[in-house]
Amino acid sequence: MSPAPDERDRICAAMDRILQGTAQHSNGALTIVALAQEAGVPRNALTQRHPDLKNDFYAQVRARGQTPDSEIRLRQHIAKLKELRAKDIAELSRLRTDVDHLVRAVHQLTVENRQLRGALSQPASPVRVLPTQPHPEPNTLSPDTGDLQLTVYGR
Repeated sequence: MSPAPDERDRICAAMDRILQGTAQHSNGALTIVALAQEAGVPRNALTQRHPDLKNDFYAQVRARGQTPDSEIRLRQHIAKLKELRAKDIAELSRLRTDVDHLVRAVHQLTVENRQLRGALSQPASPVRVLPTQPHPEPNTLSPDTGDLQLTVYGR
């Protein structure tokens, strides 16, 4: 599709209207989308066919001391992303600490469990099995792991 002969003129007129705050066909935002809408041209006319006019528009916006709306939105989005990243880093650090503590607790419980099972397997063990607890069969250590195998009665 070839550009209309007056396309550059329409874009320049739309630039003037937006920069003066008198937009007629768009919301007047300082963006390429609003400029294209104001000029009645497709957005790619500014990004592909007339990038010099797009750059000129942004230069005029900056020269007035204003920041284009798209840049403001991007800066806000970047700030939110940085905040989320900081929160994620803090949470990841807490989770890593929690994992270390849980590994230590599991190891300690495993050691204590082996000690108690070993004490239960001794005939003169000071450790007693309560009547509601499963009673180990004598000499029922697992041949694979050496762990005591418990048989549950009454269930």
